[in-house]
Amino acid sequence: MRAAEAILSPFTASDGENIALRDWPLPYGVVQRGVVVLVHGLGEHAGRYGQLAGRLNAWGYAVRGYDQYGHGESSGPRGSLPATARLIEDLADVLESTRPRFGTGAPLILLGHSLGGLVAASLVARNGAGVDALVLSSPAFATGLGAFQKLLLATLPRVAPNLAVGNGLDPQFLSHDPAVVAAYREDPLVHDRISGRLAAFIAQEGPQVVRQAGGWKVPTLLLYAGADKLVDPQGSRAFAAAAPPGVVAAHCFEPLFHEIFNERENEPVFERLRQWLGERFGV
Repeated sequence: MRAAEAILSPFTASDGENIALRDWPLPYGVVQRGVVVLVHGLGEHAGRYGQLAGRLNAWGYAVRGYDQYGHGESSGPRGSLPATARLIEDLADVLESTRPRFGTGAPLILLGHSLGGLVAASLVARNGAGVDALVLSSPAFATGLGAFQKLLLATLPRVAPNLAVGNGLDPQFLSHDPAVVAAYREDPLVHDRISGRLAAFIAQEGPQVVRQAGGWKVPTLLLYAGADKLVDPQGSRAFAAAAPPGVVAAHCFEPLFHEIFNERENEPVFERLRQWLGERFGV
């Protein structure tokens, strides 16, 4: 399916910073079944989700994404995090503005990938976020850091929390599709920066979410890659094992790399998502 085109608009967060919103409205005549809010991963931006948005549109879901602080076309130095809860608070602001925009009665689904999955799950763990469902794609619940990265994490957040360094992500492990990897490398809105504070947030918040999985209440679909080399799939396995089975449905796609929706063999991923959404909201 061809990637849908987004409508870009500015949004002012509660602290006055600009957050770039990206909307994929439903085609004329398509009945709205719900609204999906997308939260992207580390170093990228919501504009890379046009293919996923197009699928969701075809199933009757209006889609809204946004570039997280320090990413894409939003404010902030690349990869920075001025306060530990900043990304979570931004998501709460976006959700608050989204409900009246699409109608208070419309089912609201939160879909987060990688870092975005961690941010989405963190907000849900804190207060439920008022969402009707949560979809997690390769969430960053466990980082799989190397020895050098662990050394940096032990020192940077204390001595230089705002210093941004290379995030260590190798684009060749995003997808088995060379076109996806090439587009990522050439995208001017993609960056490889991460600050000490952001690295600490990821490393600490992931295990915290897993510890809270036993009391999970929001219906959640967890989709993750068994061959993921950018986040450790063991984090997803631990979350799934601890969560109530009637609340969290988990599916591991064993041969896939990190960006499961951008893989060459992605039809089973889309079909699992379509099926799960259909069981709850109709497709």
